[in-house]
Amino acid sequence: MTISAKPVALVTGASSGMGKDIAGRLLAHGYEVYAGARRLDRMADLERAGARALALDVTAEQSILEAVEQIKRTSGRIDVLVNAAGYGQYGALEDVPMEEARRQMETNLFGLARVVQLCLPMMRAQRSGRIFNISSIGGKFALPLGGWYHASKFALEGYSDALRNEVRQFGIDVVVIEPGGIASEWESIAADAARKVSGRGPYGGMVEKFSKMQGRKAPPPSVVSDIVIKALGARRPAIRYSGGLAARPLLFLRRHFSDRMFDRLTMLAFR
Repeated sequence: MTISAKPVALVTGASSGMGKDIAGRLLAHGYEVYAGARRLDRMADLERAGARALALDVTAEQSILEAVEQIKRTSGRIDVLVNAAGYGQYGALEDVPMEEARRQMETNLFGLARVVQLCLPMMRAQRSGRIFNISSIGGKFALPLGGWYHASKFALEGYSDALRNEVRQFGIDVVVIEPGGIASEWESIAADAARKVSGRGPYGGMVEKFSKMQGRKAPPPSVVSDIVIKALGARRPAIRYSGGLAARPLLFLRRHFSDRMFDRLTMLAFR
């Protein structure tokens, strides 16, 4: 086993969007980066820039085991873990098949948790490390048609709070990032899922309104990469960061509005 002279980072979901941008930024800041995703062909540019591409499916136990073992064998350490893999399963809760609901939780929560489990022994041995869990402002409030997505992010928020207080004794920080709207494939995937599951049934009107909400001009993924770099440079990073389209205003309203007031605000968008 070789111990890398550079700090080592693992980024999941690195084939697109926030994960890809974060991996590139960490490379530029001198990290040895392992970029993990199912679509290896989408990470060729990261490989050319110096990243090590890993075939990583966070819903497959063997895939996670092999990826973390490769990092251990090749670099002997892991300093930063960025859990950016995830997607939004949209559709009315009455309509979404339970198989799809379970897949959402496997990707956005259980797979993430398994990656953390396997990386923690190296971080504990080093007495240092930083774990970034990419949550969402949707982990603080829920909109119609996104029930299972929101459930996964609400759960990730609680999971991260427990994890933070368990591992701080070993010099490990856990940071939650709550993006708002970010320019990526996410919106089109969520809207397509909603149309497929609920577009023709009793919730079709909601789906139509939801689809029209998509396509708003959102900032690039670099907004989130900036947060990661800022937190890595901090001696004591904040527990939570937010950024992206409407993130701070919506989180402010959720903190200060009652449930009924926030419900009324939410449903204005679906009229």
